[in-house]
Amino acid sequence: MFERIAELAIRRSRLILIVAVVAVALMGAAGAGAFGKLLGGGYDDPSSQSAQAGEVIDKKFGGETNLILLVRAPQGDIDAPAAKQNGQALVADLRREQSLDNVISYWDTDSPALRSKDGRDAMVLVHVKGGDTKQDENTKSILDTYTGTYKDALTVQAGGGAAVKNDMGEQSGKDLVLAEAIAVPLTLLLLLVVFGSVVAALLPLAIGLIAIAGTFAELFVLGSITDVSIFATNLTTALGLGLGIDYALLMVSRFREQLAAGASVDDAVRQTVNTAGRTVAFSAATVAAALAALMVFPQYFLRSFGYAGVGVVAIAAISTLFVMPALLMVLGHRVNKGRLPWAKKERSATKAPLWGRLARTVMRRPALTALPVLAVLVVAASPLLGITLGTPDERVLPEDAKSRQVSAELRENFDGNDDAALHIIIDKAVAEAPLGAYATELSKLKGVVRVEASTGTYVDGRSAATTGPADAALGRPDAQRINVVSSVAPKSGEGQDLAKAARKVTPPAGVHPLVGGIGAELVDSKHSISSRIPLAGGLVVVTTFILLFLFTGSIVQPLRALLLNMISLGATLGVMTWIFQDGHFSSLLGFSPQPMEVSMTMLTFCIAFGLSMDYEVFVTSRIKELHDQGQDTESAVADGLGHTGRIVSAAACLLAVSFFAFGTAELSFMQMFGLGSGLAILIDAVFVRGVLVPAAMRLLGRSAWYAPGPLRRFHDRFGLSEGGPRPAAAPEPATGGSDEKSPVGV
Repeated sequence: MFERIAELAIRRSRLILIVAVVAVALMGAAGAGAFGKLLGGGYDDPSSQSAQAGEVIDKKFGGETNLILLVRAPQGDIDAPAAKQNGQALVADLRREQSLDNVISYWDTDSPALRSKDGRDAMVLVHVKGGDTKQDENTKSILDTYTGTYKDALTVQAGGGAAVKNDMGEQSGKDLVLAEAIAVPLTLLLLLVVFGSVVAALLPLAIGLIAIAGTFAELFVLGSITDVSIFATNLTTALGLGLGIDYALLMVSRFREQLAAGASVDDAVRQTVNTAGRTVAFSAATVAAALAALMVFPQYFLRSFGYAGVGVVAIAAISTLFVMPALLMVLGHRVNKGRLPWAKKERSATKAPLWGRLARTVMRRPALTALPVLAVLVVAASPLLGITLGTPDERVLPEDAKSRQVSAELRENFDGNDDAALHIIIDKAVAEAPLGAYATELSKLKGVVRVEASTGTYVDGRSAATTGPADAALGRPDAQRINVVSSVAPKSGEGQDLAKAARKVTPPAGVHPLVGGIGAELVDSKHSISSRIPLAGGLVVVTTFILLFLFTGSIVQPLRALLLNMISLGATLGVMTWIFQDGHFSSLLGFSPQPMEVSMTMLTFCIAFGLSMDYEVFVTSRIKELHDQGQDTESAVADGLGHTGRIVSAAACLLAVSFFAFGTAELSFMQMFGLGSGLAILIDAVFVRGVLVPAAMRLLGRSAWYAPGPLRRFHDRFGLSEGGPRPAAAPEPATGGSDEKSPVGV
């Protein structure tokens, strides 16, 4: 297959480039509409109990409160006649909005819970209609119309889930623009440093841009037929630019190496595709396998990253395999044009003696060298012992975000947070007496301020008020809704405990209540993700093992790669926990410490795992090629790292820049995503590839290439490896050591 790709590039290079230009233009046109198709939510499991409760509320009770308008009287008294009159006018205007439902205000109910403790503010609770896309549009329209100053008499600010989601979506777009404004120029500068040639430096950047354009077009198509998160665009740009550059860097470096060795342009293209092209194909397969595991989760926030990740990997690999050889064929020796003053002529060769010497140094004392590195990585991973998980709320926004300020005001200046209440739904008729008894028991739970039901309001196990307008609206002939308002933060440990405790309260006979609300959603989300982690992890491990076996012909190499990757990933997530959960550097980075965002933690793991396998394939492919040519394992490792070390270190720096650029984000979970992914790449490139791989290969000796007889014969028939068919090699000595010369599988 790779030989046919090479011959196609040699014979039809200009035709391939013309088709590529047309395809990129079409993909760019389609991808421009992607943002209009993408959504801001997707953190909840649609089959969970809390999601089912939300569906009943939408169907029978006009929808959950998802937008809270905080109304302030400038004169300081929300009960003043002028404030009351203007507040009632505001409510009347809101009720005329077709996009809103279930409008409840302080002026309708006289409920003390909707009035601030200092009497300056009042709440208006509303439900914004629509699915995720329409709801986002409706929310923006309402905020544009009503927030600010109303009739020059009241100040209106917006909070609640819909407002937070709106602010997060807007901030995500700003973060993306800033990150790319930083990443692209820095990447180009680093490419110039790596290649020392303007033409060669532009080639990887071109592949990265093709990958981004293609994936945006894919997101446009997917967003038209299913739910896709807006945050998939951040992964698309970072991974598209990084992987496109990684793969193109490998191809261009190998092509220049062949030219420097005296090969003709045709032969250089053939050898590049047959070696580096084969590596790119396997590398892409391993990265895609890791990211595809995200599709097993029911939350479309996570699935969206699977869609985008697999798409960007596939497009980057396809463009590298087809477009890059055609570009190299057309350019030929002109790939070195635009040589910069500081560039050495030998820059076209990729062998880096420093990496080879490092590998030989490590292999002389493998245990002594590896143990300190392992100790550092284990210490870095230790904060994982205290990790707690959560989902995004207003605290991921910068402190000056309006929705975050409103949420803080609701917590501090009102008796209980209605936006954070638990919603208990009984989807059938219930008599008043058992319903009142059930609400009474719920009011006894720790942290509960009050329980609102159609039979009245309950506090501390007793009825506190007769039914009012708000209470009466909680009852239907065929359903009942109970609001459990508490003083605890819904996503705290106490908030989650309250949700679990509410589910344990004995309901009326024959009733099976559904418990929803923010705290219940977090409980369900964590359960949903944790219950599928074994499946996702199993898929990643099995597919990675199979791919690496097909690539190396050894069952030891995949196990060695998986073990080292898990160590480096543990260190990365441990450092992220130490920073973002424990709060170190919070003032410098400008975030509020909080539990690790469960979806983003899972995403960081999958991305870091996939990229670690990317570099694993880069390094192992060259080691295996040299080993197949007859070198002993120690020489193959040293020379293989000598050839690939510079590529891996350059690729790691370039890809890390793409991710580190998101460290400038205002959304804290995007900061974690960018810094965590970038750190994982550098840990893998420096500590794993530079130290742990040579040490492990030296300690394994001849067993590094072991495979049972049946699997060895299977690989001989079906396996693929860089460099094509391997030549016969002399059998290794019976003992291990550094002078073995074993073919793969022996």
